Amino acid sequence: MTDKELISLLLNNKTREKGFSLLAHTYKEKIYWQVRHMVLSHEDANDLTQDIFIKIFQNIDSFNHDSSLSTWIYRISLNHTLNFLQSKSQKHKSSLKTLEDTMLDNLKSDKYFDSSEIELKLQKAILSLPEKQRLVFSLRYYDDMPFKEMEEILKTSQSTLKSTYHFAVKKVEEMLLDEEKNKISFPH
Repeated sequence: MTDKELISLLLNNKTREKGFSLLAHTYKEKIYWQVRHMVLSHEDANDLTQDIFIKIFQNIDSFNHDSSLSTWIYRISLNHTLNFLQSKSQKHKSSLKTLEDTMLDNLKSDKYFDSSEIELKLQKAILSLPEKQRLVFSLRYYDDMPFKEMEEILKTSQSTLKSTYHFAVKKVEEMLLDEEKNKISFPH
C-alpha cells in the first residue's frame, strides 16, 4: 500500500480504524526498536511507542506531504523520545546517579534484554556519547538508516551527519578498546 492510499484511509472516518491498524502493523516494530535503542528500557520503549502512535493518529490531518509518511513518523518518534529523555535527565540532575547510569542499571535488570557482557559494554559506550552523536549512531548502527533519510528527519546536512557518525564510531571503538586494556593488569 502506498503512503497516499494509507493516508486516504486514515483521513476517511469510515476507514480510519482500518488505516490506523495498517499503519501500526507497518511501523510499530520499527518505531519500538528505534525508541528502545535510545531509552534501553522495554517498558519505557513500549509506553513511548504507544504514545507516539496516539500522536500520529491525533495529528495525521496535519501531515502535509513535504516528506514521506515514514519520515514524518520517524520525526515524531525521535522528537517524542528526545523530549522523554530530556525530561528524565532534568529529574536526574538533583540525583547523584546520572541518567546514563540509571538507564544502564535498568537495562541490566530488564528481563527482555539478553545481557551479554559485550552488549552491556557497547551500551555503556553509546550512553557516554553526546546526545546528537548517540542519536545519529543509533539510527545508523541499529536502524541502518541512510544519511539521506536522516537528513530529512533531523534537518541536518548529510555531510554533518556522516561526520557526527564517524566521530561517534571512533569514540565507541576507543571506549571499548580502553575497557579491554584496563582488564589486563600487569604486576609492577
